[in-house]
Amino acid sequence: MAASSAALACTTEESASNNSDSTPTSGLCSGVMLSGSISDRRDVDWFSFEVAEGGRVDVSLDHSGSDDFDWDLYPETGSAIASGATSQVPEIGGTSVSSAGTYFVKVSRYSGTGWYELTVDFPQSTSGSGNPDPDPEPGVCNYGSAPSKPGGFKGYLLGNAADSCNNLTAGNGATLLMGGGSDVDAAFSQNVKSHVGSGADVVILRTSGTDAYNDYLYSLMNADSVNTLIVDSVSKANSDYVEWAVKSAEFVFVSGGDQSEYLNLWAGTKLQSALQHVYDKGGVIGGTSAGMAMMSSTVYDPDGILGAISDEVVTDLCHATLNFSSGMLNIPALANTVTDTHFQQRDRMGRAVVFLANQSVNHKIIAASEATALFVKSNGDAVAVGDDEVYVLYNGATTDLYQAQCGKAVIYDNVNRIKLVPSQSVNLNTLNHNGNEITISVDGTQSNYYSPSSPY
Repeated sequence: MAASSAALACTTEESASNNSDSTPTSGLCSGVMLSGSISDRRDVDWFSFEVAEGGRVDVSLDHSGSDDFDWDLYPETGSAIASGATSQVPEIGGTSVSSAGTYFVKVSRYSGTGWYELTVDFPQSTSGSGNPDPDPEPGVCNYGSAPSKPGGFKGYLLGNAADSCNNLTAGNGATLLMGGGSDVDAAFSQNVKSHVGSGADVVILRTSGTDAYNDYLYSLMNADSVNTLIVDSVSKANSDYVEWAVKSAEFVFVSGGDQSEYLNLWAGTKLQSALQHVYDKGGVIGGTSAGMAMMSSTVYDPDGILGAISDEVVTDLCHATLNFSSGMLNIPALANTVTDTHFQQRDRMGRAVVFLANQSVNHKIIAASEATALFVKSNGDAVAVGDDEVYVLYNGATTDLYQAQCGKAVIYDNVNRIKLVPSQSVNLNTLNHNGNEITISVDGTQSNYYSPSSPY
């Protein structure tokens, strides 16, 4: 086989004419992910790299779970010495090689077409061509190239694998709180996009699921990339790859799921600090449903217990379904807050009032109904977006927590309730707003415990 000369910096994308071993994409760096695609049933992609000495060569080929792509490893001459040809995602394997030289990886399809991510780990020289650029984005990003993915990691990348390097203003972060159900197009295409700009890198965080957000957000936000990361273990949350992918993004969005699982797997890890980094550098972090729950300073955390229902928790301040944990993030505008979701649709006003009764007097509840979001800037200015309402509950001058003992029904009088419909706004620091404000009361000793009877 003929080897082509390597590029001076790490290659992170396949070249257009790499469909044979005589014209491979060259310049692969050890441990640096490269993105490519299989366009049709005849498409075959070849890659070359320089091994500095004998040792282990490992190959990881990630792709959509709906596709089945394979790889083969070749020496400079001769037949394949290792292959990945199962139905696993990612397709991982390797072998030991006895000598330095040029080696090749061929990527082919068994079924399907679409994106893939190829990472090859091999003994690499510390000088000469094909080595990592010591400062790939001087003075701009400084995140370097993507580290290798951890074994068994599942992710789905759409778009450019390299960092887009959008300009952000440190200290000017924002938060997107989405109430679940249908996603709010305008919150992404207008609020988030206007904050981070077109061509941003977007990361979706999940512990299970698919790449359903990729095409949707890639189009809505005119993004440079959308990368869905399935972070389903503490070790993956502590991996260099997840840390790099999140830190280098301009917008990170936590999907719906289970906030208790997120806390158990992500709190205290590199992922937690990376999320904070995105906010601190001026990016946007947010989530929907359980993802929204993760944004507040205090998280409703039904870890291993049933979810709280208004009819039940108003009867006991310390009901078995009530559990709260400290949040993972330091967002000043959301200090002393608990968030709630699916709000009006699941009649959660009663449980939100009991949430408030379980917190310090200066806490607030921020609740969003389905298909509705609140976009919160670093100065506390927040605007409602979507189809329904956002609510803020707090203790005002006339609020009286009349009965608040474990084992007894909650009696809570004159809780201040702000209601925002789309385009209305509130400052979460001052509570100045242009919405509708009333006081509501809950008496858990009564079967009809709301006053007024319709507190929404």
